[in-house]
Amino acid sequence: MGRAFEYRKATKLKRWGHMARVFTKLGKEITIAARDGGPDPDSNPRLRVLIQQCKKENMPKENIERAIKKATDKSSEGYKEINYEGYGPHGIAIFVETATDNNMRTVANIRSYFTKHGGSLGTQGCLQFLFDRKSVFTVAPKEGVDLDELELELIDYGVDELGQDEDGNIIIYGDFQSNAQIQKYLEDNGFEINSAEFVRIPNDYKTLTDEEKESVQKLIDKIEEDEDVQNVFTNMAE
Repeated sequence: MGRAFEYRKATKLKRWGHMARVFTKLGKEITIAARDGGPDPDSNPRLRVLIQQCKKENMPKENIERAIKKATDKSSEGYKEINYEGYGPHGIAIFVETATDNNMRTVANIRSYFTKHGGSLGTQGCLQFLFDRKSVFTVAPKEGVDLDELELELIDYGVDELGQDEDGNIIIYGDFQSNAQIQKYLEDNGFEINSAEFVRIPNDYKTLTDEEKESVQKLIDKIEEDEDVQNVFTNMAE
């Protein structure tokens, strides 16, 4: 297995531990997807797969409808996607993705978390070179599918790694820009998509002692508690 699967093994759904957190995160993603690609899931691939994911998470239908409506409500300021980058204790790179309707609040909070936990917030773009942005699909097992043949087939669609998790689901990593064409292939060929997300995988990992990891984890946990935070990525080795 490659770098992508080592990353997934260490971080699988950790930040989605509570149902309310899951619903909030998915709701914001739906609003952003509907704003960018339109409110009709038939013509908006990203929105379509998010709605499917919401159903698997048992998110109420009214929550989904409310999130879509928010994208078309002209009286609503809506969410802005803003990234924050900095270094935590022991030089660990931390990349924070947010969706916020109040940037002043969000940046003040994120900066305070870094400062209070021995880190420092950097300038936007300062960590771009440390992470590769990828599309990742979790697909239900399909009878008769040979993973090696599927991987060869998907290379032409922008996929660079494929494997299975401990539950037998097929995990597909591809180029960020190839997200739509990978999804189209999966849908056209009858694969059931359990989830689709964007991740940032570090180019290199930094190894820490258990004590050092604990101090970094305190900062990560604090950041993830913030309601404006969607994802947190680091280069800390597990």
